[in-house]
Amino acid sequence: MTRIALVGDFDPGVAAHQAIPLALQLAATELDVTTQSVWLATDSIHSTADLAGFAAIWCVPASPYRSMDGALTAIRHAREQGLPFLGSCGGFQHAILEYARHVLGWQDAEHGETAPAAARAVIAPLSCALVETRAEVRFAAGSQLAAIYGQASAMEGYRCRYGLNPAFASELTSGPLQATAFDEDGEVRAVELNDHPFFIATLFQSERAALQGQCPPLARALLQAARHH
Repeated sequence: MTRIALVGDFDPGVAAHQAIPLALQLAATELDVTTQSVWLATDSIHSTADLAGFAAIWCVPASPYRSMDGALTAIRHAREQGLPFLGSCGGFQHAILEYARHVLGWQDAEHGETAPAAARAVIAPLSCALVETRAEVRFAAGSQLAAIYGQASAMEGYRCRYGLNPAFASELTSGPLQATAFDEDGEVRAVELNDHPFFIATLFQSERAALQGQCPPLARALLQAARHH
């Protein structure tokens, strides 16, 4: 049994929350493995002990979370322990925030949605909100994303208003954290850690494909990584 922690505050009305367990089940069927998706509310995560027994962590959309600290604890645990990690939408935003605070040492790094007046809001409002939108994402050559998708680009869905603040993008992605997917204007739409077995965060919600009966490549890749962890 491969247990996947879904870190986020479950809301049955959120399309991504409907899609993620279905995406993992579709992936499990394709890979012929048994998996269990377990929702972990962010305010239930107080220490790494609350994350024991999971083969991977998926930090899911629909933030602000009830506990930012809970989400950041889960992301940091996955990053430091080499645990397969996938973040989508809110998970992307908080993966960047966790990296800024705990790897770069920017203790004043903030999320612009919860701290709009912060001097170092590494997550800021998008120049154009991506709400119920589909758009092309282009993968960096040689990236894990390009290998997972087996192609140079893909059409993906979004429901977000916040992304990586361009003012800090260069500093944030000049080390192990690499920008590996972009929109048509070159704005960052995904990152991955190049010193980690599987740590990918996307602003887009690839899981939505499961609502159309299609297995998302990232769900399959996460489950494969979890199985081999």
